[in-house]
This record gives sequence, structure tokens and C-alpha cells, in this order.
Amino acid sequence: MNDDTIFNSNYFNLLTMKKFLRIGIIIAVLIICVAFWWRYYFVFGEGVKAGNLNFFVKKGVIFKTYEGRLIQDGFKTASPGALQSNEFEFSVVDDSVAAILERNSGKIVELRYKEYNNPIFWRGMSNYVVIEVLKANVVDPGNTLPFK
Repeated sequence: MNDDTIFNSNYFNLLTMKKFLRIGIIIAVLIICVAFWWRYYFVFGEGVKAGNLNFFVKKGVIFKTYEGRLIQDGFKTASPGALQSNEFEFSVVDDSVAAILERNSGKIVELRYKEYNNPIFWRGMSNYVVIEVLKANVVDPGNTLPFK
């Protein structure tokens, strides 16, 4: 073999390796993006829950998120004879939904929510994100005082 044939063969192998490397990187990035979407943005379930709004707060160090707890009617227990209330902990992303819930703490509310596979820190600490308040005592939104 002459030197020219070896050079062309190595050059061809280098180009082929670069092509496969590019394709491999693109496929790896796509797999990572799909896995991230599945873990944090795929809606696992949707539903409606009703109960007494126990508390609703805005908290966080860097990302301030709305978090709340709903106490539902009824009791569930793992052992017979014991009582335990059903608690539904949730996050809220929409400011208009948060404003309604802030004004209805301690009252009976009905909430529509989405359940995600995992929480993400800028969306809240819960897998459950309330997207709509279906039923609550409507309060004048122009009144910002908690009590009249």
C-alpha cells in the first residue's frame, strides 16, 4: 500500500467516526429531553377534590411558590378503630387561582388539579398542582383586606 491510500483510508474513518459521534450526541440529547419532560411535565392524572382549605401560603427561599392543604371529609385508616383525616397537599402556579384561595382559607372549596410524576422547584413542592377553583365563596377582588 502506498502512503496516499493509507491517508485516504484514515481520513474516511475519521469522517465516519465524527458522523456517528454527532448522531450519537443528538440521540442522547433527545433521550435526556424526553426523560426530563416525562419526569417533570407529563400529566399523570387530573381530578377534582373538595374539602376544607386548612392553610394556603406563599413560601420559598429563591422560588416563591404557593402551597396549601385541603382537609377532606371522611376518614381513612390503615388499622381498624383508628381515625385519620384525609389531607390533600397541593401547589398553585396561577396567581389568579392563588388570590381566590388566599381569600377562602378555612372555607369549603372544590379544586381541579393536575398530578405530575415529580415536583419541580419553580412549580412547587407537591406533585399536585391546582389549576382551577370550581367552587368557593366569591369575594370582591378589589378588596385586599382579609377581614371587613
